[in-house]
Amino acid sequence: MTILDIDRTAPVIVRQEITIDVPIEPLWRLHTDVNRWTTWRSDVDSAHLPGAFAPGEVFHWVTSGLEIDSTIQKVDPHRRTVWGGPAAGIIGIHVWAFTVVDDGVRIVTEESWSGEPVVADPASAQSMLDASIAVWLRDLERAATTARQG
Repeated sequence: MTILDIDRTAPVIVRQEITIDVPIEPLWRLHTDVNRWTTWRSDVDSAHLPGAFAPGEVFHWVTSGLEIDSTIQKVDPHRRTVWGGPAAGIIGIHVWAFTVVDDGVRIVTEESWSGEPVVADPASAQSMLDASIAVWLRDLERAATTARQG
């Protein structure tokens, strides 16, 4: 079964967006080159995708001590990605949408968390996920802007 959206009934849902004044191509490259995430994501300790960034592929990554196996569910090049998977009892589903606008690219990301650890302490899980997504977007903006200047 292919997952196409976050779990709208999950106890924790985060939605954040940013507009970055760069072309879509460098943003897309940063986003989908999982093996290079550690070069620009300050909160990722390791990341490995053995194959192409394509539906059905699984990448393993570690962030803040949390080991995650994410399965890519959907890839609409330069527009949208969906992936998800388990980590320490948490089921996460992450959706990214890219839209070219007059002043760059608007990125909207949504993630849902469910599972026993989330149900046990949804406020802490919400806070942790909010912070993680904010860092991810900040790092993406910095990396894309730096690449454009370089």
